[in-house]
Amino acid sequence: MPTHRQVVDYALQRRALLADVYTGRVGTEEVCDATPYLLRAARFHGRPTEQQCPVCRKERLTHVWWVFGEELRQVSGSARRPEELEDLEDRHGEFSVYLVEVCRTCNWNHLVQSSVLGTGARPDRPRRRRTAAE
Repeated sequence: MPTHRQVVDYALQRRALLADVYTGRVGTEEVCDATPYLLRAARFHGRPTEQQCPVCRKERLTHVWWVFGEELRQVSGSARRPEELEDLEDRHGEFSVYLVEVCRTCNWNHLVQSSVLGTGARPDRPRRRRTAAE
């Protein structure tokens, strides 16, 4: 099980945004703007939840985990399943994980949580190659 550090929860921001949507101060077209890439990630990498979409109330939300970090190289900026996060955590010193909720029906999406995963070890510095003269 991954051990998350530096966890930031965005529940209050979500609640305030939904209050603005329900009162009409913010239109649904402004909050239901998931990109095709996010929707595809939700379909293939996401995990369904028991929570109904707060905007359309037609479908259950899907959670998608995004990873970012220099050590991840080409994996950085991609969606990953929770099992893959455990594997990445064991192999890398530090990287950021962002949990996003997505409704595949109305395109609602919101950042739920951000955190840091990894072993905590600093990456090895590239060693300077010795020249023939040395």
